[in-house]
Amino acid sequence: MSEENKELEAQAYDASQIQVLEGLEAVRVRPGMYIGSTSKEGLHHLVWEIVDNSIDEALAGFATEVQVIIEADDSITVVDDGRGIPVDIQETTGRPAVETVFTVLHAGGKFGGGGYKVSGGLHGVGSSVVNALSTQLDVRVYKNGQVYFQEYRQGMVVEDLRVIDQTDRHGTTVHFTPDPEIFTETTTYDYAKLAKRVQELAFLNRGLRISITDKREGKAQSESFHYEGGIEEYVTFLNESKEAIFPDPIFTEGELEGISVEVAMQYTTAYQENIMSFANNIHTYEGGTHEQGFRTALTRVINDYARKNKLLKDNEDNLSGEDVREGLTAVISVKHPNPQFEGQTKTKLGNSEVVKITNRLFSDAFSRFLLENPAVAKKIVEKGILASKARVAAKRAREVTRKKSGLEISNLPGKLADCSSNDASQNELFIVEGDSAGGSAKSGRNREFQAILPIRGKILNVEKASMDRILANEEIRSLFTAMGTGFGADFDVAKARYHKLVLMTDADVDGAHIRTLLLTLIYRFMRPVLEAGYVYIAQPPIYGVKVGSEVKTYIQPGADQEQRLQEALAEYSSGRTKPTIQRYKGLGEMDDHQLWETTMNPEHRLMARVSVDDAAEADRIFDMLMGDNVQPRREFIEENAEYSTLDI
Repeated sequence: MSEENKELEAQAYDASQIQVLEGLEAVRVRPGMYIGSTSKEGLHHLVWEIVDNSIDEALAGFATEVQVIIEADDSITVVDDGRGIPVDIQETTGRPAVETVFTVLHAGGKFGGGGYKVSGGLHGVGSSVVNALSTQLDVRVYKNGQVYFQEYRQGMVVEDLRVIDQTDRHGTTVHFTPDPEIFTETTTYDYAKLAKRVQELAFLNRGLRISITDKREGKAQSESFHYEGGIEEYVTFLNESKEAIFPDPIFTEGELEGISVEVAMQYTTAYQENIMSFANNIHTYEGGTHEQGFRTALTRVINDYARKNKLLKDNEDNLSGEDVREGLTAVISVKHPNPQFEGQTKTKLGNSEVVKITNRLFSDAFSRFLLENPAVAKKIVEKGILASKARVAAKRAREVTRKKSGLEISNLPGKLADCSSNDASQNELFIVEGDSAGGSAKSGRNREFQAILPIRGKILNVEKASMDRILANEEIRSLFTAMGTGFGADFDVAKARYHKLVLMTDADVDGAHIRTLLLTLIYRFMRPVLEAGYVYIAQPPIYGVKVGSEVKTYIQPGADQEQRLQEALAEYSSGRTKPTIQRYKGLGEMDDHQLWETTMNPEHRLMARVSVDDAAEADRIFDMLMGDNVQPRREFIEENAEYSTLDI
């Protein structure tokens, strides 16, 4: 876009484009309706509502830099160098447009199509909702050579918009303090959580520089992200721990009917697929029509190429979608002037026309790429053919498994000590390391709702295994069968027989390794169980403080475990018999009564629920820690290990 056209469009962005749909009401009464929740998630959502406005300026071609600052008091400042929110009078309200944006619900430049061609924050509620849920918010608009300022308290105007200075810059700065009356769980921001999203936005908006700075005492840090390669660099980043089968990601882009589509993709030697999709910078976790169009086109184009080039024989079946996606990392980003998202959480794109447009744009570009790069094309097809053979072998293994031991609830694993209750919402399945601990757990449990499944040794590392090898593993088969959910394409979380899947391993290095192997299996092949919040990690004690033969208290592992141990020793040292420490190196060292009281009794136990807040980051970490590529793992250990001098 020329500087002249930019200037004309910038001049066209004025108060006439700020449309008012309804007044700001009930936001403080029902904040969850507008930001999802008032938990930690909702608190961080406030930041993105303001950042989205700055990103929209970047999408329109007017902003090149966005700054996110966590101030010393946990307030937030967002700075951009866009055009600045209009400050002239808005016709409907008779008030300055900037005041209207921050005090009237559904007021913004995103409804008529005049202010923004493409926008992430579609409802126009962002700025006003953040204002309503903040104890204090102030906005500075740098426009027309002047600095305009206005302040609000809990959404109410403190004073009229006024000019406070002269300037030669342009843009908007918003500063707000979340209201602790609303966010009762916490008002403390998580730098790592914000930084991940900031980096993601930099990947998705090629050329935009976006930074995050933490000014809190003892936490000072700052990062700046800028990727000229956009989503191509995103794919490279996601694959940094994997072995790619060709060096550079494939990148395609196009525009049709005002909708732009970008796809970056690369195949690796891994067995899992990792497809991430975005619509107007919003991460569509549940996929949608853009993903559907991409998947259909990918399968068709690869099969067409394989047939035309005799890589698939006439008597061989076409490769399935599952085959051609094995080992694929892809990022799909569409920009749509009027996207429709299914559900309030905006996690699934619903525009039906996007299927056809994504399919056509990607098909044309990808077909051309395969023709121009026959060596890479051959590697992609060969990868799919190998996956097809493994899929057929896995199907046979599944059928054999069903016949022999069954993956049916009617034929549960012999070593499973099941519970008597049929109420899945109350039932708990403990995966226990070793027969010794399994025996104690079986004796100590509540048989009504607690089931025990002992596993022997370390299970298969599924990050490095094909499906046929995975199904041949007895321990993994037993877990699939016991849970009742099935696996792979047949997985159904609604069939889960237990709503608590508890990993109970020893508090040592081997126990941690087994736990990691189990988590890798669950993440890769039972992820809906993880997303439903059914997965827990037991916290067995690491010490027992005894007076004589009686254990007075137990010390669970944690950063302050040594301090708690010393406090317990001091508490019980006043008597005639001095306290002693019993170190529990494994679950098998506790009898059934101790295991019940410390680790399994719902009234006293400590358990950590496992969640996946960022699936892409989890995928990358599992690849790094459990995959074939050693160098990234070594670098991670060197950066994060704590070194000690041991006297042994």
